[in-house]
Amino acid sequence: MRKSALITGASRGIGRAIAAALAREGWPVCVNYLERRDAAESLVLELQRKGCAALAVQTDVSDRAAVEAMVRTAEETLGPVELLVNNAGISRQGLFQDLDDALWDRLLAVNLTGPRNTVQAVLPHMLSEKRGNIVNISSIWGLRGGSCEVAYACTKAGIVGLTRSLALELAPSGIRVNCVAPGCVETDMVRGLGRETRAMLVEETPLGRLGRPEDIAEVVVFLASEKAGFITGQVITSDGGFVV
Repeated sequence: MRKSALITGASRGIGRAIAAALAREGWPVCVNYLERRDAAESLVLELQRKGCAALAVQTDVSDRAAVEAMVRTAEETLGPVELLVNNAGISRQGLFQDLDDALWDRLLAVNLTGPRNTVQAVLPHMLSEKRGNIVNISSIWGLRGGSCEVAYACTKAGIVGLTRSLALELAPSGIRVNCVAPGCVETDMVRGLGRETRAMLVEETPLGRLGRPEDIAEVVVFLASEKAGFITGQVITSDGGFVV
């Protein structure tokens, strides 16, 4: 039976690189996006021109009903989702005492409730087939904390807990759950921090550079492969040595 991969937040940055890398490995990919329809559709067109099966679906991952509809569309068009990559996420910088309810709730809704929604939507097929693979994208800030990014760090720490707990619960059903914690990667999110902050992050990274989205994508490709068939419940940092 044909199987497919669903990558959330895949129109740009790390998600885009993951979708492209998985497509090269033969996975039909569902490219989820929220706002950048142009970027998502350009990626799908690029992949299709290379002979890869791809589909773009606009969905707010915090909306459970919309996520369930997206999974149905992906399965009807590409095949059952046997690989889920929870990449969609948002970040905001600011002092904790200035963090209002609306922003706190939105960060939790996208970064933590979103993965809850997607996992629950794809699980019925995985459980029935007793196979499947879930890769969650966290962050080094979820491991070590981040000043002026308290809410974001909290959600990414939650992803680590989600990964480890789900791995234990789903292992008897043959479903693997792992996590990648990227360091400072050259994306719109990091570029938004400004030149001085980016230069400081490069200096603090032992390998002396920011990561590339492709660096993270290759870790996901490995975790999605049979080469990682005995790996579950793990958090793999790809950060140039930033956290040791």
